Amino acid sequence: MAEGQISAAAFAAEGRAATERAVAANKDSVAAAGRLFADCVAADGVVHGFGTGHSQATVLEIVGRAGGLIPTNRIGLADLVLRGDEDRSVLDDPLLERSPGLARRLYDLAGPQPQDLFVIVSNSGVNNSIVDMALHVKEAGHQLVALTSLTHTRAVPPQHPSGKRLADLADAVLDNCAPAGDALLPLPGGGALCGVSTITSATLVQMVLAEAVGILLSEGKEAPVYVSANLPGGHERNIVLEERYAGRLHRGGF
Repeated sequence: MAEGQISAAAFAAEGRAATERAVAANKDSVAAAGRLFADCVAADGVVHGFGTGHSQATVLEIVGRAGGLIPTNRIGLADLVLRGDEDRSVLDDPLLERSPGLARRLYDLAGPQPQDLFVIVSNSGVNNSIVDMALHVKEAGHQLVALTSLTHTRAVPPQHPSGKRLADLADAVLDNCAPAGDALLPLPGGGALCGVSTITSATLVQMVLAEAVGILLSEGKEAPVYVSANLPGGHERNIVLEERYAGRLHRGGF
């Protein structure tokens, strides 16, 4: 796209193109991730979503939303306060996500079972807490799906002492096809406008969910899916299904 073409129409065109690239580039990865989701649900497992910063928006596409799987759990920095014993002031630290041992603490607070699946979301895929969590998840024997930008992660050096990136550790890697820096529309004098990773990542998440539920149904297995709580009887139905996973599903966050 030529520099200087800044408009709603320009973003819509570039956003559609990015989404089409992500759909085309991830056919095999979506199939692999869908199989992991289906196997987790069939084994009475829970899908744990983790991300920091804006990646939490994509985690919310996975966890606790209408039309999504019920056995899903959100892991976030706020768990240190909501489920741990930390004072809320700890969340004021802008470098909290770089704290040593943070990922292990969040993992322990989630209380995962061996059959549980983890989905870690990070556009860059190099931040310490992200790689720490991925390393710990794999050391604990869980399957791991990564959702990242391969363009971005390959353009920056790894930050973790291991020299690993998120994509290096996953059993299935979903590439959101966002550019390095995420934004699509070049600005005069440098920089860019309008991030796209949330849009393409949300599309990939919904594709994986569709794939997983399709697998479950084709194999004669139940697919526990949320109905909107704003439809008659929706809340009551969801509560009954959530009871199967008592103590394992957490929806907290500030």
